[in-house]
Amino acid sequence: MKNELLLDTDIIVNVGRDHAIAVEQMSALMTAGPVHISAVTEMELIIGCRNKAELRNLEMFLERFTIVPITPEITASSTTLLKAYRLSHGLLIADALIAATAIVTNRVLVSGNAKHFSMIIGLQFRSA
Repeated sequence: MKNELLLDTDIIVNVGRDHAIAVEQMSALMTAGPVHISAVTEMELIIGCRNKAELRNLEMFLERFTIVPITPEITASSTTLLKAYRLSHGLLIADALIAATAIVTNRVLVSGNAKHFSMIIGLQFRSA
C-alpha cells in the first residue's frame, strides 16, 4: 500500500462541479496508481445528491475507486483523534473518520482542506 492515495470528499465534489483544475488533478491521480475513498466520503456524496439521476451518476462515478470500509480499528483511531483535536482544532466526526482511515490503512490523504487535517500527527497528507 506504499504511497496509495485516499481522496477527501472535497476533491470529488469539485470534480462533480466540473472545476477544471480538479478534473485535471483527478485524471493525474488516477493514472498514477490506485486511488481510494473512505466509506464516509461515499456517504457524504450520497447526502449531496438531489435526485435519483444524480445518485445513479454518482454510483457510476464511484466505480473507479476502491471504497475503504469503516473497521473497528478505524473507529478506535477516529475516537482518539477526536479526543486529541476536537476541542483544540474543531475536528469533526467525518474528518476524524477519514483521517483515521488514511492512518490505519497507511495511505496518503489528499484534500484541499489542509486546515482540517494539518495538525494531525501521524497523518500522511498531500494538499490538493
